[in-house]
Amino acid sequence: MNDCLIVSTYPPRKCGIANFSKDLRDHLIPYQPRILMAAMEDPFQTYDYPVEVVWTIQQENKADYTALAHWVNQEIAVDMIIIQHEYGIFGGPDGEYIVALAEQLKKPFLLVTHTVLPHPSQRQQQVLSRLADLASGVICMTERARSLMLDIYAIKPQQTFVVPHGVPDFRPQDRKVLKEQRGWQNRTIITTFGLIGPGKGLEIGLKALAGVVEKHPRVLYVIAGATHPVLLRNEGERYRENIMQQVRDLKLEEHVIFENRYLTNEELGDYLYLTDIYLSPYPNLDQAVSGTLAFATGTGRAIISTPYEYARELLEGGRGLLAERPDADALAGLLDCLLSNPSLQEELERKTAEMGGSLSWDSVAALYHKISLEILERLGAGQLVLSKEP
Repeated sequence: MNDCLIVSTYPPRKCGIANFSKDLRDHLIPYQPRILMAAMEDPFQTYDYPVEVVWTIQQENKADYTALAHWVNQEIAVDMIIIQHEYGIFGGPDGEYIVALAEQLKKPFLLVTHTVLPHPSQRQQQVLSRLADLASGVICMTERARSLMLDIYAIKPQQTFVVPHGVPDFRPQDRKVLKEQRGWQNRTIITTFGLIGPGKGLEIGLKALAGVVEKHPRVLYVIAGATHPVLLRNEGERYRENIMQQVRDLKLEEHVIFENRYLTNEELGDYLYLTDIYLSPYPNLDQAVSGTLAFATGTGRAIISTPYEYARELLEGGRGLLAERPDADALAGLLDCLLSNPSLQEELERKTAEMGGSLSWDSVAALYHKISLEILERLGAGQLVLSKEP
């Protein structure tokens, strides 16, 4: 039996990459039953992990990284490692401790790039370039990210693979029924979801909403998700309270609802399928990946977004409406256009739905499996045990 080890944050830790790794692991199981986890431990909290977590790393303890590499090198059954890379989940300046692990590994690893910065600091560039150089393969989630890896991080073209962000197996539901269950049957629902913090662009979204409510008084903006745990630990709910004060200042109390809790995939599916317009108002135009935008696309929603990197690629070909600028006036213009044109909403939903199948975790896991096989065969390191064809 050949095993795979994923190095990442992992549930029950509340983190987008943790959820990503859980979904990836679950959907790799049909190909390779033994998918093990090495979980990154939060410096301020410990977790009761499930049995697949066979190793934990204290984020700021550099010795833990090299200890894991030593264990992996000695563990005969482990053939492939997958490292989920995001600067903030690893220890050291710009997460450089993960390089110590990669440099000690004697087995092939896939590097999954969740953040590919077009203007990195010198150390950020050095960390990601070194990891990519050591990796047997590098996963990018968009063509734009791949181009950046080639141009800025000096990776070899033959090392790179473009695999989209996966979308959970949401159960399709009837929008009308979901709205009636909440008493929203006469409302047009706009949603933004995910862990709440300044990078979400809620200030921009609320100002945009204020620009359309007089003409479209039935709109209801649902902001669903808990405050980001790091933000919550550092400053409590001050950010959320500021956002709620903005709602009052803009006199939007009848048009905004906060769902302040960490949502399960089932709950996310409910909110997505009752959504008329998904709003992605990120202010950072360099944002390379957004799981929430992938989910909205995968469930066939009509989407309005600021023109950040991931949105520009995912919504190209008329799959959504992109604002020219990351500001409230630009978003308000698109909201008014879509709210005034139901046939356009239907067209956008049709186009995103057509793409949904390629974003399913079944499809994405099959690509990861195929790439892993190719790498192992190329390196002569054996091959993974197949239990079904991709």
